[in-house]
Amino acid sequence: MAMLWKFVRVTKYSKIALSPKVKVRGIPTCSRHSSSKSVPSEFVANTPCVKTVELLGKAYPQDDYSNVTEKILSKVGKNLHNKKHHPLWLIKEQMKDHFYKQYIGHHGTPLFSVYDDLSPVVTVQQNFDSLLIPQNHASRRKEDNYYLNRDHMLRAHTSAHQWDLIHSGLDAFLAVGDVYRRDTIDNTHYPVFHQMEGVRLFSCHQLFSNVKDDEGLRLFEQGHRTAHKQECHTMEAVRLVEFNLKQVLTKLMTHIFGDELQVRWVDCYFPFTHPSFEMEINFQGEWMEVLGCGVMEQQLVNS
Repeated sequence: MAMLWKFVRVTKYSKIALSPKVKVRGIPTCSRHSSSKSVPSEFVANTPCVKTVELLGKAYPQDDYSNVTEKILSKVGKNLHNKKHHPLWLIKEQMKDHFYKQYIGHHGTPLFSVYDDLSPVVTVQQNFDSLLIPQNHASRRKEDNYYLNRDHMLRAHTSAHQWDLIHSGLDAFLAVGDVYRRDTIDNTHYPVFHQMEGVRLFSCHQLFSNVKDDEGLRLFEQGHRTAHKQECHTMEAVRLVEFNLKQVLTKLMTHIFGDELQVRWVDCYFPFTHPSFEMEINFQGEWMEVLGCGVMEQQLVNS
């Protein structure tokens, strides 16, 4: 059983697609036969011109889905969250330090491992399919994402790495990185922004270890899906995971903003968690969303 949270700054833009003739990072986007021998003119004429974009040392062939712009490509690889003393680095380190000190594993080492250098280029399968996002879901639209081609894109969220990190055997981790969405630029939105995401998986022993008379308590059952839980989770397990999740995140936010922070929780919907919540904090007299979270869909964990 698992819980997920994501510190989010949602952001729409740069509608001009990359020209087929533009050079990116010095690599031509159109390549033909590269042999030094002479080639018959009729052969050259019939050789298809493969338009490609090179990004982070790899070439991606363009197709009808390609819409990433030269301006956005110039932002990839800056890794501001890893530049020492940059404001993004400072907030990342503050959050890492909190988790390292607050949550210790069995051997006295930090419970959560941190991954902050994962490539922002992901497959569509990683960004959507692995998270159970339906094929017709609005979040997949070309108008909202930067596609290199039909199979590859710039990640729209750090959740794109979730399946791979869990599959590698991790049960508690933080993922940090730059993410990309075609959002309109205003005073709170920009097409490149950053997220930190946390995931923790629980065993039955871990979840119920502090519960007295826990005999008979289970993580799973053959039940029915309701507004409060998934069909496979017991109500006792969901309540404990939800309590743990909200406690962890409230502690983090008060660590960052101070003990006087006002917090409220709002029920919401995400394709990969149920139940799902958003945290809002009172900032300058207004309620502002700072993160989304929830109990991870068991189907995702099982996959």
